[in-house]
Amino acid sequence: MAGFFKSSIGQKLFMSITGLFLIMFLLVHLTVNSFLVFDCTGELFNKGAHFMVTNPIIRIVEPVLFIGFIVHIIYAIILTLQNQFARPVGYNKYNPKREVTWASRNMFVLGGLVLIFLVIHIINFYVKMRFGHIGTVTYDGVEMENGFKLVTELFSIWWYNLIYIAGAIFLGLHLHHAFWSALQTIGWSNAKWRRRLEIIGDVYAVIVAAGFAFIAFFFLVQTCV
Repeated sequence: MAGFFKSSIGQKLFMSITGLFLIMFLLVHLTVNSFLVFDCTGELFNKGAHFMVTNPIIRIVEPVLFIGFIVHIIYAIILTLQNQFARPVGYNKYNPKREVTWASRNMFVLGGLVLIFLVIHIINFYVKMRFGHIGTVTYDGVEMENGFKLVTELFSIWWYNLIYIAGAIFLGLHLHHAFWSALQTIGWSNAKWRRRLEIIGDVYAVIVAAGFAFIAFFFLVQTCV
């Protein structure tokens, strides 16, 4: 079994599984973040964030998600290096006759840009909300951290909104290829379903990218305090 995950096929499979897990998490994360634009009092978002922090299932999934994220990055680097060493000549040349999208040809670059964005996001939001002192607020007798205040303060900085929008675009381009590619790797794709999965992947990528970008754009054009 250990030999399988050291092989190229095993690494691609494990990378696809962790990628699909992260893809599902993005929808949950986007759902909670969308509360920011539906309620300018902050109550809805704070309650959603509090639920994510205190829910026992989420607490169990969180370290698994973190490990999966790290493994996904490691395998992406390993596979990219293996491909480069296997095809050192003309690897980066683009053949317009091949049905290869720009996103698929630049997955490693897009992944790197997404990683930079996520590091900025984690430092500014996750770390401060979990380990910092951002103040508290009480709803229905329950005291919880005022994450809404932190978010609105950060999104009041115009250039941070632009970084967030750019990160959402990079994420969408990365997901454009990642969705159907992951399903294809685990065997859920064939000649009949390939095009369908590409369409589903495109719709998903647009929803996620547009959703996160809209949140930043919302605060760019409107003050929500």
